[in-house]
Amino acid sequence: MRIGTYEAGGRTVSGVIEGDGEAAVVRPLPEGVTVLDVLAQTPEQRAELALGEPTPLSGVRLLAPHQPPTVRDFVGFEQHMQGMVMTEGPAATMPQAWYEAPAFYFSNATSLYATGDGIELPPLCERFDYELEVAAVIGTRARDLDLDTAESAIAAYTIFNDWSARDLQTFDRRLGMGWAKGKDTASTLGPWLVTADELERYRDAEGRLDLRMTVWRNGEEIGSDSLANAAWSFAQMLVYASRG
Repeated sequence: MRIGTYEAGGRTVSGVIEGDGEAAVVRPLPEGVTVLDVLAQTPEQRAELALGEPTPLSGVRLLAPHQPPTVRDFVGFEQHMQGMVMTEGPAATMPQAWYEAPAFYFSNATSLYATGDGIELPPLCERFDYELEVAAVIGTRARDLDLDTAESAIAAYTIFNDWSARDLQTFDRRLGMGWAKGKDTASTLGPWLVTADELERYRDAEGRLDLRMTVWRNGEEIGSDSLANAAWSFAQMLVYASRG
């Protein structure tokens, strides 16, 4: 199931997206049912939802599909970490701690934007950059998870763009307190959530989601990889994040 949030009649509404391309429509969730309510349901329960009348998806303005109370952003790909290390100089080496636990920082959960929204350049920033990431949405309260319970806590996935002020981020590094103004301005989430059950068929022999990730800038392909190549699985990241 694909779940989106959009503007309709001056209200913010969440609904289920059906179809593709020009034929795609969105059907609102029943009154009083939230995105988290749907994510907590089984696929069979979702199939029984009494959805509202369809509206062409092209006729609505999509918002960020979900407003989570907290966002943790991990460095899951070794090549990404290596690129970060290279900016510190030719003598810099990978920190051994990165191989011992999945590193993350707390992003700004109050600055989430919809796909297609304009992003204002942060003050004093001259090197504004994009990233290509996949977000896992946790659908239940949980703590101190193990690998099995962590996997079952993931209710949905979506695309995540962690906008980064690289010059401000360099100053953050000098302060030694973690990412602050370099990551504070905006993150793009969406365009919609895809429930976890929809992606099970894309798991490879090792249990990783083999999903192609590609980023374009002004129509030019900049990079591409498979989510299965991440050094840390979502379950491993969630075990670490949920500890304590």
